[in-house]
Amino acid sequence: MTGMATATGPATERLGAAGPGSRAAAGPWLLGVRHHGPGSARAVLAALAAARPTAVLIEGPPEGDALLPLAADPRMRPPVALLAHAVDDPGLASFWPMAAFSPEWVAIRWALDHDVPVRFIDLPAAHSLALKEPAPGVGSEETAGEGAGEEAAPVVDPIRVLAETAGYDDPERWWEDVVEHRSTTGATPTDVPSGTTVDGSVGGDESDESDGGGERHGGEGGDALAPFVALAEAMSALREAYGDGGQPRDAVREAYMRIQLRNARKEFGDSVAVVCGAWHVPALAARATLAADRALLKGLPKVKADLTWVPWTHRRLARHSGYGAGIDSPGWYGHLFDVADRPIERWMTKVAGLLREEDRFVSTAHVIEAVRLAETLAALRGRPLPGLGETTDVVRAVMCEGSDVPLALVRDRLIVGETLGEVPDTAPAVPLQRDLTRSQRTLRLKPEASEREVDLDLRKETDAARSRLLHRLRLLDIGWGDPVAGRGSTGTFRESWRLSWEPELHVRVAEAGVWGTTVLTAATAKAESGAVTATALADVTALAEHCLLAGLPDALPVVMRALADRAALDADVGHLADALPALARSLRYGDVRSTDTAALTEVAAGLAERICVGLPPACTGLDGDGAEALRRQMEAVHGAIGLLLAGAAPAEGLRERWDAVLHKLAARDTVAGIIRGRATRLLLDEGRLAEDEAARLMGLALSPGTPPADAAAWIEGFVGGASGGGMLLVHDERLLGLVDGWLTGVPAEMFTEVLPLLRRTFTAYEPGVRRTLGELVRRGPVTEGARRDDAGRVPGGFGPGLDRARADAVESVVSLLLGRRSEPEEAAG
Repeated sequence: MTGMATATGPATERLGAAGPGSRAAAGPWLLGVRHHGPGSARAVLAALAAARPTAVLIEGPPEGDALLPLAADPRMRPPVALLAHAVDDPGLASFWPMAAFSPEWVAIRWALDHDVPVRFIDLPAAHSLALKEPAPGVGSEETAGEGAGEEAAPVVDPIRVLAETAGYDDPERWWEDVVEHRSTTGATPTDVPSGTTVDGSVGGDESDESDGGGERHGGEGGDALAPFVALAEAMSALREAYGDGGQPRDAVREAYMRIQLRNARKEFGDSVAVVCGAWHVPALAARATLAADRALLKGLPKVKADLTWVPWTHRRLARHSGYGAGIDSPGWYGHLFDVADRPIERWMTKVAGLLREEDRFVSTAHVIEAVRLAETLAALRGRPLPGLGETTDVVRAVMCEGSDVPLALVRDRLIVGETLGEVPDTAPAVPLQRDLTRSQRTLRLKPEASEREVDLDLRKETDAARSRLLHRLRLLDIGWGDPVAGRGSTGTFRESWRLSWEPELHVRVAEAGVWGTTVLTAATAKAESGAVTATALADVTALAEHCLLAGLPDALPVVMRALADRAALDADVGHLADALPALARSLRYGDVRSTDTAALTEVAAGLAERICVGLPPACTGLDGDGAEALRRQMEAVHGAIGLLLAGAAPAEGLRERWDAVLHKLAARDTVAGIIRGRATRLLLDEGRLAEDEAARLMGLALSPGTPPADAAAWIEGFVGGASGGGMLLVHDERLLGLVDGWLTGVPAEMFTEVLPLLRRTFTAYEPGVRRTLGELVRRGPVTEGARRDDAGRVPGGFGPGLDRARADAVESVVSLLLGRRSEPEEAAG
């Protein structure tokens, strides 16, 4: 009942309650449901079959009436959702999701299968969207409402209140016992607390001053309608106690639904059925004049809205995913709705199949034992049948050996589920969405709800086209895929992507439709616009990189003109340093994609020259944060220059000029310590600095006359981070000795000042590296001329000698790994 509307006032005292087996008067029938509840869905099917209404009215936006026939298309596979968005602001959107077990969906399908008129009667999306506050993020609760009723859950949770009244501490368990298991056990929902009964009259014609007639919830097939009577009584009592439940705007929705119900009765007679959230039923049955309802609707804001069907996922139906659909376990509910008999046996079989796929040993005996234990546990807990709680406890104990790790997989794959719905091509869609769908089919890149990784070989045309599509979508802020580090080759001819299609991406596609009707034209237009409006040089260089990756040859000239203009005017060395890495990567990607990058090469060379001139003066007079930022920029420039030098036409003399800059930074006392240390390290790693010279520079940096904070910053720059600094100290005991000697000589009053820098430096090392360094420091340096053997002296960083017993113990395992037989095995053979 999440998203249900609020009452217009205290429930009137005229909703008769027909008991099981009794015979009630004719409709209208108000079938109050819980959204996405399989028990409600089964009850709705039974009630419709018994009552045979002349029309079916459903809580939902009336603009969706034209889309209802698509529900009968065999290519329409739930879960799906009605998507409504403002034409002028596609980001302003709402969803009405429906699963196969949603009462609204089964009512729609029943009406279409029996040629019964079916309509939506909730407040039009044109008004509900206009009443929303614009929000910055698509898919947030502020922007994308959901449910058959778009608002967030009422402050009062009706199911929780009813469960507590019935003596349950878990609302989901109460709902399972009273509703979901009812059809199996043959029970009626007697645990629904009774309240003051109110009549089911709904309203006369437009000439009536007030609603009257005394219609009751009943009709042919009293047993089928009895659950709705009991639930209506409970909702009436709740609304008398809690009023609008914290959603005052729902009074407008209910007024509109009452008007639509009046109109339907005039057209089809009284034998109409209304499928709506149970929380609404008392408000729809309440006495209210037509004039009063119209007054509530007067002056509502309005926007032009478009609606369509879009695929949805079970994961998005789960409450913990951020969409208040009211259920935690859509996969479990789908199972309960789909199976005709023995739901527990079939569920345990599903779980066993999943665990077997993950190479866990689960036998038929496990399944039999799990079913028996679940039934026993349910009996001990006084439940009519095992519910999700019992089955989960049993699966953990019997099939997962008490571990929550495999149980998490069961929750993710089965209890929540990864089902992604499908929508036929005949559903309305913006041109950009149609082009994207065509591209997905052509490239065999099917959208899936589950997260998956794909590896692309850019030398293959299909994979290269996939890469361009994904990069174009990223440029359009359609986040279907994110680049990830590849598991195999790290070369430029391979890419790895992590793909996951989320329903709200349809809103992103609608938003991006303003740029063009195809993915290519839209990405080109947005790139050109971004180049013109960008204010930072780094933004333009990043855009140039995107254009190369996305294959946008028409946009690249515009971007390059903007890049040349901004590069010529920008004198900030930090901005230049931020811009160069993207340009260097672009040149590399251009080679892979056979793109002409002559203009990029010229701009990159110019930037590198200007950085070489401007970097040394910029590295003086910096505070700690400024020095750290410039250190990161210097490292990025170093990597970029390496890419430029590896290119087809490297700039002449660039290597020598950059080495001279690093030497200057390493030797200049006025440069921040962290930058001097990193420059020294970069030169040492490139073989441009002798080890003796590196030791001399470290000795100077750690000399007694250097303030401890500056010395600690130099150490952080030289051996900090995850760039192998720890291993450098492990293998060069001279450098480790210098660090050790300096650290032991730091005055006590200064130690606390340098400690944070040292912790930041050394905690970045792998545990094994830290342990080895500790052993080396504890044993002290190796004396001059010491030999590393197992005969006498202790080698630095190693044990006192070879432990032959331990070595013999692993010999057979190592031989097995190497595909050889150990000596004992050969002797035995």
